Amino acid sequence: MPREDADQALPEAREAGLPGAVAHVYPLGSRINAAGHLEIGGCDTIELAREFGTPAYVYAEDDMRERARVVTQAFARRTERFGVVYASKAFPCTAALRLFAEAGLDCDVASGGELHMALAGGFGADRIYMHGNNKSDRELEEALAAAVGHIVVDSFDEIDRLERLTGDASQRVLLRVTPGIEPETHASIRTGQADSKFGIPMAHVGQAIERCSQAGLELRGLHAHIGSQVYALDVYEALADVLLQIGDLPLLNLGGGFGIAYTRDERPPSADEYAEAMLRGAPRDVTVLCEPGRSLVGNAGVSLYTVGTVKEIPGVRTYVSVDGGMSDNIRPMLYGAVYEADLAARFGDSTPCRIAGMHCESGDVLVPEAALEDPRPGDILVIPATGAYGHAMANNYNAVRRPPVIFCREGDARVVVRRETYDDLTLRDR
Repeated sequence: MPREDADQALPEAREAGLPGAVAHVYPLGSRINAAGHLEIGGCDTIELAREFGTPAYVYAEDDMRERARVVTQAFARRTERFGVVYASKAFPCTAALRLFAEAGLDCDVASGGELHMALAGGFGADRIYMHGNNKSDRELEEALAAAVGHIVVDSFDEIDRLERLTGDASQRVLLRVTPGIEPETHASIRTGQADSKFGIPMAHVGQAIERCSQAGLELRGLHAHIGSQVYALDVYEALADVLLQIGDLPLLNLGGGFGIAYTRDERPPSADEYAEAMLRGAPRDVTVLCEPGRSLVGNAGVSLYTVGTVKEIPGVRTYVSVDGGMSDNIRPMLYGAVYEADLAARFGDSTPCRIAGMHCESGDVLVPEAALEDPRPGDILVIPATGAYGHAMANNYNAVRRPPVIFCREGDARVVVRRETYDDLTLRDR
């Protein structure tokens, strides 16, 4: 993939050596090249769209490596007793899993499928944590057969199943606890409140610990995850306090929830601030685990679309419709996730508009309030900060083929997940 020569930054002033006010929502190193086109990982996005088609998920490979390094170093500067566990549900792709395995991270999986992908991506089984609030017998058998490092026990029913399936064999487990802590985030991505499908209620934790012992399970620690997009860091110290009151165990998994910037006015805490908050309440002899997912991949990826129609409704609004939508990014429809959009060849905001998808739903709207620079049919539109949960939640509504995943690095682009074909849509039919 050819790279244009000039080094014109994205509009606005530079910030910490990166392009200006929009830099933190785009992958590291993004810029506008001599042709006036957005570059990701050194690759011209207009050329990417021409070569690979749209919609497409595009990632800056070095961005993910750097974010893994930054999180790891944030904890390493403060303690030797820590672990960084990639929450693979954010972006379950074997190329990404391989990248994070090579970076020295561990891996969190929440299904038999995610376990299969983590192993295929190069994670040693001993570096895998098996999650899930309703693991089937088959999934538990698969985890045991693979000899995963830890199973995160989520219910008394699961303890019973593990007792039956392990027999006399030993299995290391963490106990997932519902701490009764509600962070300030969207209700759909809170997980630590008392009324939650996840974990053991605090009132029953003592009984669960005893039951693990009776079942012959090796209880290594406690786990709690309070939610996603957590900006108020005091909740992590409160969470550590709650878990430490339960008992003295060697592992304390405080979950993930590290926030990212979806819009240019959002400023999430840094990796150092998250590490400091998580470690503040933990004793020095306890190993603290964290589970970042979104924060490792969210801003590393963008979605490319082609504008099909621009429809002005006098006195109402202008609709800019693209060739994707809720099939490749259902988060805005699922829980009101907010994104921004730009034209890959014309950054600017002269035209207020609504970015609509192509699906047969009035609610198929990717960005309700956007501002583009004179949008026209055929333009390539880019939505930043879509590296997390877009590919993971992609679907075939209206029999639309799921997009490819393209990794870009130093001007070279490679397809790590191909676009589906029409034959793929009927492959499982009988």
